[in-house]
Parts: sequence; structure tokens; C-alpha cells
Amino acid sequence: MSKNNGKNEIYENQFPQPAKKQTISEMIYDPSNGAIFGRTSKSWGQLLLFYSIFYIVLAILFTICMQGMLSTVDNHQPKWQLDQSLIGTNPGLGFRPLSEQTERGSVIGFDIKKPAESDYWIELIDDFLKDYNHTEGRQMKHCDFKQTHNPNDVCVVNIESFGPCSSANSYGYKTAEPCIFLKLNKIFGWMPEVYESPINEMPSNLVNVINNTAAEERQQIWVSCNGHLGKDKENFQNISYYPRQGFPIYYYPYLNQPGYLSPIVAVQIKSPPLGTMLDVECRAWAKNIIYSGSLRDRMGSVTFQLLID
Repeated sequence: MSKNNGKNEIYENQFPQPAKKQTISEMIYDPSNGAIFGRTSKSWGQLLLFYSIFYIVLAILFTICMQGMLSTVDNHQPKWQLDQSLIGTNPGLGFRPLSEQTERGSVIGFDIKKPAESDYWIELIDDFLKDYNHTEGRQMKHCDFKQTHNPNDVCVVNIESFGPCSSANSYGYKTAEPCIFLKLNKIFGWMPEVYESPINEMPSNLVNVINNTAAEERQQIWVSCNGHLGKDKENFQNISYYPRQGFPIYYYPYLNQPGYLSPIVAVQIKSPPLGTMLDVECRAWAKNIIYSGSLRDRMGSVTFQLLID
């Protein structure tokens, strides 16, 4: 019998024994070995020490990488500029008002008999011009073409020179003569090369404007708006530009000057056709602004649609 008992003991040691069932209280704290949630205090201490060292080293490496990257960044100017940058040297032309509702696209549409619809566009323009209306605390000066311009100067954009395209006149939206505001995107260090005399590609009305402008005042990026398609050009005849038909050169270059505001041109479309969508294209004219009217890769111009009922 003793021999058989010895064999049984050998067999029991050779095969794994089922784990001892634990109560919930024993799983939280096992008094037999002092384990808390399955780990002894020594095991918990080793685990906490390992992860503390791991995350401290990780934080140090992250800090070293960030400091190395930030040491190459200038707070006042981008490292890569003009041709070396992703933005390039061809500024885009934008317009306002532009609806925040993406389904509207670039359509400016309203019914003059419904005040709420025109108020929607007026509020968008008010918001766009908010910085231009409140220039308190900005170091700005009134510039003109006869002054010697310092590149670091910040010139005032005088919204009082927009004529009927003013808040007091509801920007023309209450009288079905809406104003559209044009601006060029800012590119650090970009300086326009202006046309001081007309070229063949320019529309006749712009040619007349340039010819009738004094030589010293031709230092500007000219703009022109027209119907985009043939049918639109027939209905696009009576428009006005404020304060002038271009962006004066003394607003450039943009060098991240504190308080800088991009120049804007207000375009008022008078007597637009009612009940018919008018497709409008506006273009910026400078020797170093490349133009492409392609729907896919438009450059140097912008299009929008006007629909007034």
C-alpha cells in the first residue's frame, strides 16, 4: 500500500492542480501572502518604478525634440518663403460676403421683398469689416502714392472711402445694388510687379481707367470684374469700384506687421438682372500674378454668382 501511495504522490506532482477558488474579498486582498489585486506590495512597487522611469524618459525625449524643432522656428517670419514655400508666389483672390452654409457655394442670392434674406448678407459683411472698423491701439498711418513708404509701415484701410458700399447704405443690398468686397490672400514678403500701362488682354474699361490715372497713382494691382460667360457679359454693364479699381502698392509687402490689414476693393453691381443668375468673374492684374480661368485650377481670379429676385 505504501508503494501505491508513493506513486500517487508522484502523479499528483506531475499534473497541474486546479487553482484554488478565491472569494471577492480575497481577490482584493489575500491575507495568505499580502497580495492586493494579485500583486504583492513589492511587485506593485517595481511596476510603478518601471513606468515612472519609462514616462520620465519619454517626456525628456519629447521635450528635446520639441525644443530642437522650435529653435528653427521664427516667431515673426516663416522659414520657407515665396518660391521655397508651399504657398508659392501667386496670391489668390477672394471675395466677401461668403456664406458659412456650404450648400450655398459661391452664390449670393436674396429676395429684395424679404428683408431677412438681405439682412443675412449684410451681417456677414459687418462681421468681415469688424477689424477694419475697430483699429484702436494699432500703429497705423494714412498712406498715399506721394509718400515715401517704409516696408514696415501699416497703412490704414479707410472704409469711409467706399462710397455707397457702406454700412449706412446697407452695402446696397436693400436697393438691389449689392457690393462685393475683394481682397488678395497674404503672402509673406511678396511684392507686386504692377502694370503701369495697359496690355492687350485687359478689358476696355480697365484700359480707360489706367490711361486716365496719373502716372504716380498707377502703382497698384488692378482689378476688373465682368460677366463670366457670354450671356452674363450682356447683363453686366454698370459697375463701380471703391475707393479705386486696384490695391495700392504701398500696402505691400506683408511682413507680419502688428495690426496689418489687407487692402480691399468694393465692387458695386448696379442694375443687375432680376430673377436671373449672373455669373461674375473678378481678376487681379499684376506682372507676377499668374492667371488661369480653369474651373479646376483657377489662379489670379475668383468667380461668384449673383441671384436677386
